Amino acid sequence: MASPGVRRSSALAVAVAGIVALALWLPASQRSADACAFDPRIPAAYEADQQRALYNLAMDAASINALLPTDPFFALQPIQRGVRGSRTAGTPFIPAVLLKAIAWTESTMTMASRATPFNSIGDGLVTFDCGHGIMQITTGMTVPLGAGGRASDRQVNIATHYAYNIARGAQILAEKWNAAPEARPIAGTDTQSDPTFIENWYYAVWGYNGFTGPGANRSNHPMDPSFASWPRPQFRCDGTQSRDRYPYQELVWGCMAHPQSRDGIPLWTATQAALPDLTSPAFFAPMSLANWRFPYNAMDIPTPQPATLAVAPPIPGDLQSRIFGQPSLASATERVTIRLNDPSTPMRASIIIRNQGTGILTWSATTDDNFLILTPPAGVALGGGIPCISSGCPNGTFTVGVNPTLLPAARATGTVTITSPSGGGTVNITVTIVADFEVGAPGTSRAR
Repeated sequence: MASPGVRRSSALAVAVAGIVALALWLPASQRSADACAFDPRIPAAYEADQQRALYNLAMDAASINALLPTDPFFALQPIQRGVRGSRTAGTPFIPAVLLKAIAWTESTMTMASRATPFNSIGDGLVTFDCGHGIMQITTGMTVPLGAGGRASDRQVNIATHYAYNIARGAQILAEKWNAAPEARPIAGTDTQSDPTFIENWYYAVWGYNGFTGPGANRSNHPMDPSFASWPRPQFRCDGTQSRDRYPYQELVWGCMAHPQSRDGIPLWTATQAALPDLTSPAFFAPMSLANWRFPYNAMDIPTPQPATLAVAPPIPGDLQSRIFGQPSLASATERVTIRLNDPSTPMRASIIIRNQGTGILTWSATTDDNFLILTPPAGVALGGGIPCISSGCPNGTFTVGVNPTLLPAARATGTVTITSPSGGGTVNITVTIVADFEVGAPGTSRAR
């Protein structure tokens, strides 16, 4: 018979082994992530086709508020126009090619990690500064904003579904435009700051990456001495030039003019927009470093020439069904058991989430039981009509792990709740943990 000391040390060894196994099971990127909405875990996302047809369609729709027009958080706001003292709100509109060039500059227009194939489900794209997805949404994604210290439904949608990510990126760009003139300068003093001229978005695009100048970790001021003198060779957007040698807005302008191609087809229409001519007094005087001070009211500029007029893209009548569909949440099981006392079985369980409808269903998995660990905490499940080639498609999957040091008893029961911001409904999964360890040490009694 084992002594009490043997029982305690054996149980402790098993518990520690469980923690080590769980830590090793988590991907390294999840174990070392910085503080973001889902940390220390990474949500799953769907990566669509390599031609980016769905992404481009969503950006066309977002540019004229046809993507999520009735959602107050994701809808594109009215765009102001006019000079100082006479700004008025107009029609929601952003040149679609700007959104596409920004998306490429931010993420090469991808929603998931580099390891995720196209037409597949994998780890979502999350950068060190909490930028999420195609448009690298950082605003509102640095801490969990939902109840109980969890990610909110909006954060789940932004991190997992390309359309919500794109819609939020478009709204953020619109916010940068509408920050003029109270906190930003105006571009287009001679054209009533007409948003249909791409060139008038110069300051808004600058602000999308941070309206920064000399002294910042990343300066985007075109006259910062850290950049080459003007005129500079145009950024080619093909990976052959150092991005650090250009302010952000020139990266975007270069990508507009030099779209990437797949199978010989450009991902967007090449658009050669004009930059402010820093050799002209009309631009170098107001944009001088001497005027770089809040609220930047001495930095207003005319429209760079030749001006490029953007027109509203055509939107197909079946847009909503192609982008969103009608997802419907379901789970493959309602009860699982995890046995920590049986070395022949894994110390975790996989839960499969199904989309019984169409389109992309976004989901999140939460629990109030602190001994349960859910990875990933959010993701997607695909319905009819969404192509997927990765293993496990089209379902969503997450794993329930156990921290044995937090178990309230050798046998414990917890609950995992699955909700879907896009498909509605709730599914509860009962998780039973069996941790009644056999702690006898063979030979111990004889040794005594």
